[in-house]
Formats: sequence, structure tokens, C-alpha cells
Amino acid sequence: MKSAPIAVLFQALPPPIIDGLRKEAKPGGYSDGGADIAFALRSAGRTVVTPVDAPDPHTALDWVFPDTEDGISAAIAAGASILWANTVLFAGHPLEGVLSDYDIVGQLPAAMQAFDDKFGTNQMLADAGLPVARSFLLSGEDRANIIALRDVEQACADRAMAFPLIVKPVRGRGSQGVTRVTNIEALRSSASALMEAATFGDMLMVEEYLDGDEMTVTVMPPASPHPDATLTPAHWALRPVFRFDQPGGVAPYNGDVPVTANSVAIDQERLLDPAIVAMIDACVAAAALVDARTAIRIDCRADAEGTFKLFDLNMKPNMTGPGRPGRNDQDCLSAIAARADGWTYVDLICGMLAAHWREAPAADQSGTAERQG
Repeated sequence: MKSAPIAVLFQALPPPIIDGLRKEAKPGGYSDGGADIAFALRSAGRTVVTPVDAPDPHTALDWVFPDTEDGISAAIAAGASILWANTVLFAGHPLEGVLSDYDIVGQLPAAMQAFDDKFGTNQMLADAGLPVARSFLLSGEDRANIIALRDVEQACADRAMAFPLIVKPVRGRGSQGVTRVTNIEALRSSASALMEAATFGDMLMVEEYLDGDEMTVTVMPPASPHPDATLTPAHWALRPVFRFDQPGGVAPYNGDVPVTANSVAIDQERLLDPAIVAMIDACVAAAALVDARTAIRIDCRADAEGTFKLFDLNMKPNMTGPGRPGRNDQDCLSAIAARADGWTYVDLICGMLAAHWREAPAADQSGTAERQG
């Protein structure tokens, strides 16, 4: 039986400004990872529609459609019945117009917009009782519920947040704009430079720096099959990946240093560590709270007492992987995690595909999407 045709979308739309904040687009708009996904699906025998009849494995744009209205229409015209949204979605995105007509691999656009706000998401998770790094919002001038830059020293003291601290964008991507600062002068200087550049908008986060081990946890949606076929979980986690070699206490941007050079899945014995077990449980709970409909990735660090705290929930994690020529070192963090439990990159992608979903038509909606797999 022929499989349902799949089209992979990449980010061609410019990122919108949301409440004065923006998420800078990745160079290429995730077309490299999108091509890796499409190539992996085709190698697994799935039917993949592409913009050209004979896509060149060396050329990413041969494998993916833009996430514009015209690009989505072109993918549908090419025969796609499943749209894989390997892109940053937002409320009002063109994909919203077809959610009840085509199967989707990806998040709800409005949910991605809401939970790409790192400060708001962390506050929501903390309010739900999950362990989250403390933080506050910072602006150049007085604003409601936001600390003005001139008052930042007092704000740190009021919250017992001692140096070093992290300064970062509210809607950032990866480690872009993330800086570890060791004193108040460095905090003011880094914050001022980021706000003046306005690359990420007019507000920043100041966050406690956790000096223990850093782990990242990929959480899969309920319909994705677990590597242990006897388990049929709700949201579930791949093995945590340990991040090391972080200059200045911040992981380098993966466009500069492949994550395969500074990341490794933890061993089986460490999975029994109560601190690791608690961290995984917190990440799975967080995925349920944000209604993750495809894989998400949550970055965590241990504090001085060894307790892991969540600090960055990624609704659209990188999904690059090997297969195409010259891509053998392009395993993403989620692929590293999956490989430790016996899944290849192709297995991971097929597991994500199994969780495709379709939104119920407006007249029939009861608050949930129709889950398929």
C-alpha cells in the first residue's frame, strides 16, 4: 500500500514582531533540517513530494516547500496529504487555514507563539510546581511588571539572584544573544548592547545561572511509538543528553560547533539517579502542559544542590540528521538521544510522523484535535 504523501515546509516567512519581541530567523529557515527529514522519510519508503521532480541530495531547497500561502498551496497541489511544519509557527500563520483539511506534523501555531515566550512559559511551568530557573524581565525604561535597566541591581538583590547571571532574549533561538555576566557592570553593558541592537526586540530576560551539569531532554508526543514496544505512554522522554565544553558557561551556537562535538547521551546507570529521574518527570509534565503535538526539547541545568531546573523549552527544536551527502556529523540533540536507545535518525523521524494530527472542523471542535498515527 502506498503511504500518504508528505511535504516538508521550511521557514520562508519573516518572523513577526510579537509584543515588541522577535525570534530571529535561522539562516536558511531550517531548510537543511527539512531536507534531512524529507530524505530520511523517502529512504524509509515513505512517499515524499518535493518542489522538483528529481531532488538533488546536495541541495536542501529541492526537498522542501516554503511555509508561505503559495508554498503550502504548491505542496498540496503536488499531492501532499501530510504537511510537516519544520518551521517556526505563530498565530495567523498560513498553515492555520488547512489544519482541518490536512494532517500535520508540528505544533498548533497559536501554541508555538505562546510558548516561544521563554519568560511567560517558565512562569507558567513554575506556577504548576515544576522546578524552573528564576528570572525577571528587563527593559530600557519603566514598564508595568518589567524592571528598568537603571533598577536592575536592586532587582537582583530583591530576588537574591547573585552573580554570575544569564542575560538572554525572551524569544531567542539556540544560544543567540545569550551571555553569562559576572558583575553588575557586565550585566548593564550586555543588556544595553542587546537592546540597542534590537535584534530580539526591546526586552530581555535576566536569569539565575546554574553551575551544575547541563542536560537536554527531548519529549515525544503520545502517538509516537516508544522504542520499547511494550510501552504505550502519554508524552514520554528520550534519554537525556549531557552538554559539555561550554565556553563562558553557554553552549555554542550549533551553526558554529556541531552538537555532536559537545554532547553525549548519558549512560544507563545515570538514568537511575533520582535527580535525573525527577528532571525527566518534570520535562514530561511540561510537555503535557504545553500540549506538545510533536517533539519538543527542554534544556535543564543542576543548581548547587544538584537539583535540575528547567530553563528553556523549545517548541521547535533542531531536527537535522545524517543521510544526505556531507551530513554525517549533523545529528541533532534529539537524534543523539534516540540513537542511545537503539533508534536511528530515520527511526526518530518516522516516530515523529506517527504522531501526525488533524484539527477537528470548527463546527465539530470539542477542544481537542483528532490524533492519528
